[in-house]
Amino acid sequence: MADDLWSYSPTCGHRSGMDLAGWSVMATDGFVGRVDEHSEEAGDAHLVLDAGAWIFGRLLIPASAVVRCEPEERTIRLGLSRGQVEDAPQHLTETDRADRQYREDVAAYFVAAARARRSATS
Repeated sequence: MADDLWSYSPTCGHRSGMDLAGWSVMATDGFVGRVDEHSEEAGDAHLVLDAGAWIFGRLLIPASAVVRCEPEERTIRLGLSRGQVEDAPQHLTETDRADRQYREDVAAYFVAAARARRSATS
């Protein structure tokens, strides 16, 4: 994950203006859902993942979790396992994004997930 949680890594292949809605989202070990909506806003770039029946509800995924965008396949690859995605805080309503405590919980979760991934690959 990038140092800035809410920004795309410069090496992930994301280009400004890409419409990611409907793209498939893959964890390191399989499919996790589709992009419902996304933001490119500086300092607040993220995906809203619709995981369908696999995980009830939607998840807010910081842009730094994206390791690769594959426009030809309309696929986004995350640097997270399916289990890490499943355990992420749920995105219940539009007001969650503006709630400071919710954002802090999401940030803390994804920072810890990034640390765990770095430890596992070291």
